[in-house]
Amino acid sequence: MTNASATAARPARKDLIKAFVASLSGTSLEWYDFAAYSVASALVFGQLFFPSHDPLSGTLLAFSTYAVGYVSRPLGGFVFGRLGDVLGRKQVLVITLLITGISTVLIGLLPTHDQVGALGAVLLVVLRFAQGVGIGGEWGGAVLLSSEYGSDEHRGFWASAAQIGPPAGNLLANGVLAGLAAGLTSEQFMSWGWRVAFLLSAVLVIFGLWIRVKLEETPVFQEIQQKGEQAGAPVREVLTQEPRALIAGILSRVGPDVLYALFTVFVLTYATQQLDMPKSWAVTGVMLGSSLQLFLMPLAGALSDRFGRRRVYAVGAVGGLMWPFVFFPLVGGGSAGLLIFGVIVGLIWHALMYGPQAAFIAEQFSPALRATGASLAYTLAGIIGGALAPLLFTSLYAYFDTWVAPACYLAATCVVTLIGLWLSRTATPAGSR
Repeated sequence: MTNASATAARPARKDLIKAFVASLSGTSLEWYDFAAYSVASALVFGQLFFPSHDPLSGTLLAFSTYAVGYVSRPLGGFVFGRLGDVLGRKQVLVITLLITGISTVLIGLLPTHDQVGALGAVLLVVLRFAQGVGIGGEWGGAVLLSSEYGSDEHRGFWASAAQIGPPAGNLLANGVLAGLAAGLTSEQFMSWGWRVAFLLSAVLVIFGLWIRVKLEETPVFQEIQQKGEQAGAPVREVLTQEPRALIAGILSRVGPDVLYALFTVFVLTYATQQLDMPKSWAVTGVMLGSSLQLFLMPLAGALSDRFGRRRVYAVGAVGGLMWPFVFFPLVGGGSAGLLIFGVIVGLIWHALMYGPQAAFIAEQFSPALRATGASLAYTLAGIIGGALAPLLFTSLYAYFDTWVAPACYLAATCVVTLIGLWLSRTATPAGSR
């Protein structure tokens, strides 16, 4: 699309804002579902679905089901990324919202190990798998929903709508679970209180559907349709025509995923089981850090419009590489203030990477392959990044009995991200917007 035609086709600002809200609300809902599961894995699921005399063993098993949600993402990326390039961004986003929302409500209704034995754990894994499929298909379409309504020069800011979803969803999930834990006895929370957080997803699904159904298809995809330029086999074309873009997108995501897992999931287990801190301290740090990210991510996206995606992204990667070597000694003394401060700073480094990430990855691919390419990069990175991170953090600490091992693991993944930035394009592909 030429600059002239892009300007002529540019939608009204109210439509751009509507797309921003649709992208933000949908991803917030889906990440609320995902975050509720993550928190419950650290605090509840080990006891209810994987009972063991060793609390660490139960937590490891619970984190294994956490990983299933990442492993299943590529299926969602392959299926719905392809459909996003063939049928359009909007239709796919309605389907993925339903998949994730229904799966989460059903988790809230599951019988535990005490009620049905191992069947409860099996059903939990199946529903976690479905959650991952929905999330895997969601991200690529949600990114394009907001970014393809906006202009090239402000794409970093508008595309950040999808990126705000994880901290918004994480904040909401932690807030609901923390409120339930504070208002109920431990017995009540373990018996039925945790279920409320999952059942609330039904209300959020209705709101998300209402927003997305009212939105029209993106101007970029409408033009692709009018010209008959839809990809015939988008997955194959991405793999054969744009492999470097795919590799760069995958590697760039690894560090942020692992960093996020440390400061929103593993920190809950580490603080409570290794440092004997109250659960509320770590949850408070996650909630405050997530609140700050709501503003930092669009700011980081806007900064990437001004100073370049790679530069802002790299600052976050370098900060993330160094911070664990400060964080673990900092919190070793058992101070609530230092724990909260350490988590917040960790999530600041994450925001500097995650804010520009949507625009950065989308710009690696040509418009006709953008939904597929972005979805594949996002989901495949999840397998080697976020999927294994809580499990590896817990296993490394248990095996080496020192925080240095998890810290080195995180540092190595940030180096992988820097390599991905080095391999990436420095500018938007010709003909894209």
